[in-house]
Amino acid sequence: MRKLKLDELNRVSVDEFKQADKLPVAVVLDNVRSMHNVGSIFRTSDGFAVQQLCLCGITGQPPHREIEKTALGATQSIDWHYYPTTVEAVEALRADGYQIIAIEQAEHSTMLHTYQPDPNQKYALVFGNEVNGVADEVMQLADTCIEIPQFGTKHSFNIVVSAGIVLWDFCVKLDLQNS
Repeated sequence: MRKLKLDELNRVSVDEFKQADKLPVAVVLDNVRSMHNVGSIFRTSDGFAVQQLCLCGITGQPPHREIEKTALGATQSIDWHYYPTTVEAVEALRADGYQIIAIEQAEHSTMLHTYQPDPNQKYALVFGNEVNGVADEVMQLADTCIEIPQFGTKHSFNIVVSAGIVLWDFCVKLDLQNS
């Protein structure tokens, strides 16, 4: 077994990526503090071909060297928008037909492995602040809440890990690789 070289990966160009079919998902970052987390979510969003990234409140915006350090150019491929508040982003996405899903530990949440997305629906996945999670006022606007099961001693996953887990789950369940 040998690792593939970069030119063997057959990756599309940024222009081709922008024209390609996307996962019907907007990733919403609710006041994410770490620029490295923001950059990593740009890169993860590129990897899973999400429609857009919504940066809200104190969440950093490109261009920023700390974001670029982990995004590795994904700020050029992913469509992104800034909103002064997450509530404004959620309201705009809802008006555009997105179902709003908070990724959070909450009463009446649905465990990720039991959630089945509808391939005819667009989704806005809200990921919260590293310390406080998804803001209470945003939780009140969510159509549903998905929780990632955990089995260790810690209370949560890092936001980038959470985004990777949930986006992969949506890709598999929506069968993106075969569309």
